[in-house]
Amino acid sequence: MLRLFAIAMFFIFSFNHLLAQTKVEKTELGFQLIRNGAPYYVKGVGGEGNYEKMVQIGANSVRVWGVENAESVLDEAQKKGISVMLGLWMNQERQGFDYDNSEKVQKQFNYYKTIIERYKNHPALLMWGIGNELDLDYKNPNAWNAVQDIAKFIHQADPNHPTSTVTAGLDSMDVAYIKERCPDIEILGINTYGDIGNVSKNIKNFGWEKPYMITEWGPRGYWEAPQTEWNVSLEQTSSQKRDLYYNSYQNYIEPNKNYCLGSYAFYWGNKQEYTETWFGLFSKDNFPTEAVDALEEKFKGEKVKNPAPSLSKISLDAKIASENISLKAEETYRAEAVLNSKDAENKNVKFNWRILEESTDKKSGGDAEAEAQEIQGLIESQMNSSTIKLRAPETPGNYRLFVTVKNNGKIAYANIPFKVLPRSASDKQAKFVKFKYTDMKDFD
Repeated sequence: MLRLFAIAMFFIFSFNHLLAQTKVEKTELGFQLIRNGAPYYVKGVGGEGNYEKMVQIGANSVRVWGVENAESVLDEAQKKGISVMLGLWMNQERQGFDYDNSEKVQKQFNYYKTIIERYKNHPALLMWGIGNELDLDYKNPNAWNAVQDIAKFIHQADPNHPTSTVTAGLDSMDVAYIKERCPDIEILGINTYGDIGNVSKNIKNFGWEKPYMITEWGPRGYWEAPQTEWNVSLEQTSSQKRDLYYNSYQNYIEPNKNYCLGSYAFYWGNKQEYTETWFGLFSKDNFPTEAVDALEEKFKGEKVKNPAPSLSKISLDAKIASENISLKAEETYRAEAVLNSKDAENKNVKFNWRILEESTDKKSGGDAEAEAQEIQGLIESQMNSSTIKLRAPETPGNYRLFVTVKNNGKIAYANIPFKVLPRSASDKQAKFVKFKYTDMKDFD
């Protein structure tokens, strides 16, 4: 009998040792996360893959929005010694879900009960993210009742991991609803971009008395950016984004550690959202961008030894993006990308130029978008140069010129929107001949 008791105690001890327990603890100054008995400040990224790189830059946690790949994400994170904010993606009203439909709400609740039971003891689990941006373009506050039902169940089934829900930006009415309807939510997650500097002030003014996290942050959003006269948004260069990631972390995340329990930088990967480069911390072919260097410097507190190249300017027809560039169809023009001084004399830096149609599949809330169409044959050979000659497309419309610069296995990038105007009857007509397409295999 004694032996059976000893064996049982051994397994209980082993189980508790494997299970990573996380809790929110009140302190004299505010709050902190405690994981396995020690303070745990989240230095996180949002998105799957490149786990080795996460560890390399000093990240300790990853956020995912849904459970489609939960098993592999949790297992891979455990191997690398990082934690997971596991998202329970809840249906959104803006996509047609009705939170007054009790049958559908119950079905969603029942599904997540099984998910919670399945993963609650995984040693990589840090916390639960119940819903993402349910408040985006919504009208029915009963969505928060559904969040509360899941949060309450988690507290019953899994006392070892905190609960959170995530809003699109910060709105006083949403805070009021969550306070009133979601008492079992312990941490408020906030997705914020250009408004990140106002979060610490507004969250107090709006009456949130529990801790919070910045669950998405990064460059200025396309909805916040200045636009051309034809209403397309101007994207920051990767060098401008690098500075923004660095300064946002230093000025608006780190100083608020007593209430902000950490953050998840967006987006650890690459995605088409407004453009193919707007939010991705990696290129389409999986090279890290300048912003990854900024995260490494802040997470590790030291300078990066082999940084990405850096751009100071891109121009087309001697104009910058804010000058509303219009080109005449079929005419030839010059474009230039100017490196910052540290890279200007580096002969190992490579350039790749491309012309894409302006995306016609722009959506909101991170919904999947189709990639913009590339127009080939418009850039004269010697593409691997900081200065090129290009021919304007023969079809009038909106386009973007993209440049990618590579060195040290990392990239910088920029794009510049332009409008193509039709040729007039008085313009000299010439046969439109495309340049020979340049194969850029050597760029890789």
